[in-house]
Amino acid sequence: MFQIFGFTISVFQIVVTVFGVGLLIFIHELGHFLMAKKFGMKVEKFAFGFGPEIVGFTKGGTRYQICAIPLGGMVKLPGEDVNDATGSPDDFISQPWHRRLAIAVFGPFMNYVLAVILFTVVIYFWGLTRPSSLSVIGEVIEGYPAHAAGIRAGDTITSVNGVRVKAWEEMAVIIHKHPEKKIGIGLVRDEQAMTIDIVPRKDPVTGYGLVGITPKTEIEHLSLAGSVYLSCKMAVFQSVFTLKYLGEKLVRWEKPDVAGPIGVVQILARAARTGVPQLLYILAVISVALGLFNLLPIPLVDGGHILLALIEGVIRRPINKKVVHVSNLVGFTIIISIFVLATYNDLARLGLDFSKLLPK
Repeated sequence: MFQIFGFTISVFQIVVTVFGVGLLIFIHELGHFLMAKKFGMKVEKFAFGFGPEIVGFTKGGTRYQICAIPLGGMVKLPGEDVNDATGSPDDFISQPWHRRLAIAVFGPFMNYVLAVILFTVVIYFWGLTRPSSLSVIGEVIEGYPAHAAGIRAGDTITSVNGVRVKAWEEMAVIIHKHPEKKIGIGLVRDEQAMTIDIVPRKDPVTGYGLVGITPKTEIEHLSLAGSVYLSCKMAVFQSVFTLKYLGEKLVRWEKPDVAGPIGVVQILARAARTGVPQLLYILAVISVALGLFNLLPIPLVDGGHILLALIEGVIRRPINKKVVHVSNLVGFTIIISIFVLATYNDLARLGLDFSKLLPK
């Protein structure tokens, strides 16, 4: 067992987390590879992982590799970078705009395909887990105020600060409004009514009060067709919800609550400890997020290539190389800013007080 990012993690969790992240990125790169091969383009390298090559072979002008660090994959096309392009017909940048568009789109598309497959597997074999609308506690999270106060799974919350509640959402809204303030939780346990005082912990990112409880869940089994249909809806809903959330944050000029590398590792490690269906579900959620991020019109990521290809298709002539170069610099700045923000959020969730790091 090891202590990483503030919590205990086993060797099994490390292995599952590493290969889980690797799978998501590899599937993404596989999409680019398959589309490039379909167009008969030269692919210099296709690798699972990165770093030193462990084993590999060359076929059809492509070097296929398994590398030492299994945290993703890589497809190397000649002339991807505008500065490295030679003007050869084999260069990526020399391809017709519609080919570059298809190659760029197919990476995120494969992430969505993987997400739908994983969602379907979980729903069909383990059933669809739905949170109960009733205010019955399903799980009490260790280390949170509810666990310290003696609240147990199976307790039914009947009131919060004297306000009667019947639905989980009613109870959650009141608790969220009282961070770091003592509240009275009225509940029923084994047909006995009692009241427990508790002080919700303040979430460092959202500012909500949290006590560390989850609702009781109910399992519904669906047919294969129903599982696939619902999986597609889940992928679409997650994408729309994320875009709406980010849009609202931008309009209000507020810091979005996004997870970075540390947060992803934490989520996957916890899911690996919980069980296979939870792990597959989280992998599906992250796969959707990865696909969506790469569709955003940010230079350097797939969305940037998609935007430039579409512009070229409209104006019917290649985009000036200086414009592409400047857009890549802007994209690099945006990506670094997102990475810094996400890492800040991850560290804030771990309880790091940044004020102590500032000079006095």
